[in-house]
Amino acid sequence: MKKRIVVIFGGRSGEHEVSLMSARSVIAQLNPERYEVYQVGITHNGIWLTGENVLDAFVSRHYEPLKPAVLLPNPAHPNLYTLEAGLEGALLNLVTPVDVVFPLLHGTFGEDGTLQGFLEICGLPYVGAGVLGSAVGMDKAAFKDVMQAHGIPTLPMILAHRSELETGMAALLDRAEKVAPYPLFIKPANLGSSVGVSKCSSRSDLLEGILDAARYDQRILIERGISAREIEISVLGNLDPQVSVPGEIIPSREFYSYEAKYVDNSSGLLIPAPLTAEQVEQVCSLAVRAFKAVDAAGMARVDFLLDKQTGELFLGEINTIPGFTQISMYPKLWQASGLSYTELLDRLIELALERKASWDHIERSFSKDH
Repeated sequence: MKKRIVVIFGGRSGEHEVSLMSARSVIAQLNPERYEVYQVGITHNGIWLTGENVLDAFVSRHYEPLKPAVLLPNPAHPNLYTLEAGLEGALLNLVTPVDVVFPLLHGTFGEDGTLQGFLEICGLPYVGAGVLGSAVGMDKAAFKDVMQAHGIPTLPMILAHRSELETGMAALLDRAEKVAPYPLFIKPANLGSSVGVSKCSSRSDLLEGILDAARYDQRILIERGISAREIEISVLGNLDPQVSVPGEIIPSREFYSYEAKYVDNSSGLLIPAPLTAEQVEQVCSLAVRAFKAVDAAGMARVDFLLDKQTGELFLGEINTIPGFTQISMYPKLWQASGLSYTELLDRLIELALERKASWDHIERSFSKDH
């Protein structure tokens, strides 16, 4: 019997459009002989919609043919419904029972543990990390704190809050300039795909970068910048994660910006990355340690910075829902490691079911007689 897979995409995030690109690739590669695929899109305003050709409707922003979609917090009946107006109120209509949810929501309200918590309450298996791994992996500042606690090297940084823009911008700029000499990198703490990321070489750049990052998050990361090679590696598994060959990004711009990733398509990828055997071993080891440290599951892409001058390796971030577009590193690295895109999706669905089965063995009640 075919597994019924609900692919969720879009979302209330600056990475909405990237999510649509990821969804198109995944939906096209899910084996129709093994899966019945149902599409659920979430608008920029947070409205869940389903129906026919949802992805195409989201790309064109013509949502009229679609219907509101509903998952209920009822573990006994993990079903997808549509919500329709009836003569005596709203009506729930069953679309399908759900075997696995495949979230492809990058950024806030999808990759940060919020959706994962809802799916846990619904009793639904889903691809990727749980609440803890998603939340820690999403917040770059919290993630760096966890890495430092585990002895994993990261670049010096400070965390600012958007409220400081109004109450003490001059003091914030002074504090930022004490992190390291320019250049500095400014990032929203809870976003990916290089949205809101700036490389700053002066105080005026710094001000502009902070203001831009504050558009996307209340927490703003200010980090030492280095001249670095950008190394990425893919992780796959639950309790015993495996790693792919490492790859290297050759940005077409000054750094691997949103435009370099998704607009001009001219950034280069070196797979495998030209690293020494010792460097490969270090990257693989640190990636697995980071994956386990945040209690990740299913998948993650771990990004490193290799200082061109000193040869030092710094862990940058972990992406618990990495990009799945045709140009994304996560599937490309697994393809180079001998696992095709379709086989990768099969394995991720198996891991989601495996993790749910493990969680189902946990006692949810307590009796003094036991």
